[in-house]
Amino acid sequence: MDEVRAAANALESVLEARQGESILIVCDDVRREIGDAFAKGALDLGLWTRLVVLETGEESRTDVPFHLMEMINTKPQPDVFVNLLRGPAEETPFRIKIIKLETRKGNSRLGHCPGITMDMLTEGALALTREENAEMQEKARTLLALLQNVESVHVTAPSGTDFTISVDGRTWFTDTAINWKTMKWMNLPTGEVLVGPVETSMDGVLVCDLAVGGIGPIDSPIRVEVEQGRVQKVESEDTKALQVVKETQATDEMAKHVGEFAIGLNPKARIVEEFLESEKVGNTIHVAFGNNMDYPGTVNNNSATHQDFLVDKPTVRIHYADGRSRTIMQDGELLL
Repeated sequence: MDEVRAAANALESVLEARQGESILIVCDDVRREIGDAFAKGALDLGLWTRLVVLETGEESRTDVPFHLMEMINTKPQPDVFVNLLRGPAEETPFRIKIIKLETRKGNSRLGHCPGITMDMLTEGALALTREENAEMQEKARTLLALLQNVESVHVTAPSGTDFTISVDGRTWFTDTAINWKTMKWMNLPTGEVLVGPVETSMDGVLVCDLAVGGIGPIDSPIRVEVEQGRVQKVESEDTKALQVVKETQATDEMAKHVGEFAIGLNPKARIVEEFLESEKVGNTIHVAFGNNMDYPGTVNNNSATHQDFLVDKPTVRIHYADGRSRTIMQDGELLL
């Protein structure tokens, strides 16, 4: 797909950008071509468009540049923000700072894209037509309806995954479409139904056999033992990936606690180096440990980091408050 058309589709179908609105696109210099594509797509839709290019270096960034803070806080604030940033795990705290600035007033729409690549626009999870976006959004709405009043989730998978997690009192949501009540920001590309589970509730074993956030596809599975929501032990023959995981979970105490459970829905998403796309692969699930403070409803994980673990061919069984149970995914096949 043409990258400008794909960018315009995302702005229109997901962020619901309309003619006459304003947009601020924040772009790393190493993502300039993607920034140009989004800027052209925004202009094609009739948006008042500004593109800010940030300089990158070898060292990880920690602070938001003053000139960017000024643009974010312009009065009136832009209607739409899009962040097109490189995606190393070490810069997660920096990206969280930008998100907080852009969303603190609660009246702007944000598409956040850490690790976005050009082929996501032309071949991958962002290369969706308007019709494909609409189909994915309808699937997400159907799934959200099934997940109302669910108390707990049980997940198993051939790789050895077997855990339960409580979602009692927590709010399920989707990144496939704007929620005009919560104005929750979204990742681009989209393709998830997710929840911030009870942070002390996960018990069992998670075996990640596809990809890890901040790392990408892995050579050997990573086995994570969890008790009362907290990681107790991490093992893998992939020593490099294991080291990154351990360093990430050493960021702070809450980095070891569960922060997210999600189901992937995007029909064009691929397992690639950038987890931003991999986590959206249809008929997979992933679990994240770390921050979930910007999720709707009740959440309590205030870690400075957030790392996801993707699981292949899961079976997902949900348990309702009234005692009913239902399998919504069997060996990786979604059952709606």
